[in-house]
Amino acid sequence: MEERTIETAILGGGCFWCTEAVYLETRGVTKVESGYMGGHTENPTYEQVCSGTSGHAEVVRVEFDPAQISYRDILEIFFTIHDPTTLNRQGNDVGTQYRSVIFTTSPEQEATARQVMGEMAHVWTAPLVTEIQPQQKWYRAEDYHQDYFRQHPLQGYCAFVVAPKLSKFRQTFASRVKDAG
Repeated sequence: MEERTIETAILGGGCFWCTEAVYLETRGVTKVESGYMGGHTENPTYEQVCSGTSGHAEVVRVEFDPAQISYRDILEIFFTIHDPTTLNRQGNDVGTQYRSVIFTTSPEQEATARQVMGEMAHVWTAPLVTEIQPQQKWYRAEDYHQDYFRQHPLQGYCAFVVAPKLSKFRQTFASRVKDAG
């Protein structure tokens, strides 16, 4: 049996509950974890990240099979499901922890990210503020943040913020949604 190659994308597009929910439903994605990256505090807690004092962004680590979905496709979804034109903000979520950021794992990923961002700049009417940086130390978020939307679909934030983003993904990228089952 041939061993599959799995690649990783690390993306920050606001609250990780939203981003995680979308990629968990994306065909070719094998695993999604919520976590923190890009700060200066060792082993930050959610409270430290939310206070803005740790410097970390809320991010998701997306593992995917490049034979089923490309890094470019992962990024095109990313630039569609969040607003990359608002600095340190997504909707009512405000702070550096909600910044739009791509942490790259290789020079090839950086080149692809810059290319896709350049193309997406023509889609948005305002300038893109997404940061592109080499990956830094990964901190997995607390267990209760993992698979949050599936566990709490009726929680207020999930119902009014996550669900509409997930719906937009399902409509815009219908061919990329995993088969139910």
